[in-house]
Formats: sequence, C-alpha cells, structure tokens
Amino acid sequence: MYLFLNLRKFRSKKFLMLFAVAVIVACIIFTQMSSVAVSTVSASEGYYVPVIMYHSILKDSSLQGKYVISPDQLENDLKYLSENGYSTVTVADLIAYVENGTPLPEKPIMLTFDDGYYNNYLYAYPLMKKYGFKMVLSVIGKYSEIFSDTADENAYYSHCTWDQLREMELSGYVEVQNHSYDMHTTDQGRNGTKKNSWESLENYSSILTGDILKCQNYLIERAGITPTAFTYPFGAISSESFEVLKDLGFKASFSCEEKMNLITRDPKCLFGIYRFLRPTGEASAAYFESTVKIDKYVNISE
Repeated sequence: MYLFLNLRKFRSKKFLMLFAVAVIVACIIFTQMSSVAVSTVSASEGYYVPVIMYHSILKDSSLQGKYVISPDQLENDLKYLSENGYSTVTVADLIAYVENGTPLPEKPIMLTFDDGYYNNYLYAYPLMKKYGFKMVLSVIGKYSEIFSDTADENAYYSHCTWDQLREMELSGYVEVQNHSYDMHTTDQGRNGTKKNSWESLENYSSILTGDILKCQNYLIERAGITPTAFTYPFGAISSESFEVLKDLGFKASFSCEEKMNLITRDPKCLFGIYRFLRPTGEASAAYFESTVKIDKYVNISE
C-alpha cells in the first residue's frame, strides 16, 4: 500500500513537471509567433508610414551620438531603403492622399531632418539626389536669418540660408517645413512651444501665433516657400496649439513620439505625426528591422 501511494505521488509529480514544461514551451512559441506577427492594412483603410527623425550630419566621430550621425551612416540607411524597395514621401504626398485619395507607394517612408543645419545641405541633400529620395527639412527661422546675413558656412554650427533653402526646395528633393522662429529653446520660461500651466490661453495663443508666423513669413518672403507642417521643438506638444496651427493654415504637425503611423483619409491623422529618432551606432539593417520594426507593417494594394 505504501509503495502504491508513493508510485501515485511520483506519477503525479512527474505529470505536473511535464505539464509545467509544456506550458513554458507553449509560452515561448506564442511569444516568438507574436514577435514576428505582421500587421497589414489595405489601401482602402490607409497606409502604414514610418517617419525617421534625423538632426545633424557630421564626419567628426567625437561629436556623433544621439542627435548626430555620419554621412556614411546616412548613406547606409539610404542604401538599405533603396535595396529593400522603399519610396520616400513628403508632407505634400500625405496631404494629397488624405484630401484627394492620391495613392501612396506600397512601401512609403518619410525622412525628416530637424533644425535646418548647414550640414544637411552639405551632406544629406547630395545623398538624396544620388539615391533619388526626398527629405523633409524643418528649419528654425532665427538661425536661417542669422546665417543668411553672415554667410558663414561651417558644418559644425551653421544653419541653411534662405538661398540654400530655396535651392533645395526647387530641386524637388527637399521639402522645407516650419520649426518655429525662436521657440526652439528652454531659456525663455517655457519648454519649446508648450503652454505653461499658469498662462492664459489668450496669451499662449498670441505668443505661439506670433512666433510661427514670423518664421512662416520669412520663408515665404526670403525663400519663396510656404510650409504646410509645423514641427514641434523637442516634441513638446500642448493640445491648445492644435487650433492655432489649423487657424494658421497648417495641415500637419510632427511630434517626437516613437510609433508607427497609420495614415488614413481622416485629416486628424496628420497632426502629431510620430517619428523614430535615428541615433548613431546601430547598423542600418538592425535599426530599421529591430528599432523601427519596418518589416512588420505591410501595405496591401487593392
């Protein structure tokens, strides 16, 4: 009897152990299957559009980091995208789809460059022409004004002049957008264009409108460019800014939140467009496949 009971206990323990192992294996398989699951969307529903956020481009490795990559790394990114069949799109392309239903390419991607550094003109612009790609360049009006007056062309600190912006826009490879005139700072009592909790909506709207319009008017008058999108400095967004942007005629805005975009026919989807920051270091394939997870979102033509 004692032996029989021990055998039952042994068999029971063995069963529980086998059951536990089976559960663990099933969980592992489910996790792996989930990690490779592909999200699909048809053209009638919208388009998945990854948006990449670049900043400064410099050859000096000592300065490369979170917001600075090398020209070679940028070119490797463009090679990867070209070899894998991606087509670059601009804000104008997204607006055309939202407003008119103009189809986007099957594998669209947007390449954005913030701040308007001269090194974007020096390195990124020629690479766009080389690969037949397009880029979206968001400029800080104050610095374009300063360097248009000084004509100081230095890859380390200069910003694009009005003439350089006009040249790039007319080329068809660069779309210029508004990144504020002088609110790309935390030194003026606020975080970029974010509303302070203590200020009135009227005061905030007046300050924001004045700054954005100043940059807008300079771009129109000095470069012959009329931006359609506003890029939030530091990605600092206040909901109160949405109506200001719409009242000023903007049809899109960029945030810094790192997520995939689903662009539909709803105009609201163009406000607060998500972007993936591109830092230095990670190889192009690893960045696009592991960080952006670009191959897990598939657009299906109708």
